[in-house]
Amino acid sequence: MDKYVCDLCGYVYDPAEGDADNGIDAGTSFEDLPEDWACPICGAGKEDFSKE
Repeated sequence: MDKYVCDLCGYVYDPAEGDADNGIDAGTSFEDLPEDWACPICGAGKEDFSKE
């Protein structure tokens, strides 16, 4: 699964780690994140991420 980086702050979403602080289990691909998921650092939406 691909990693995605926030274009605004540089946070990297790694599917192997997920986003436990926001209820996203490890193994969740970026494409399977809820549409309202936001960067845990700066609050940017999924549209502000690029494939690393």
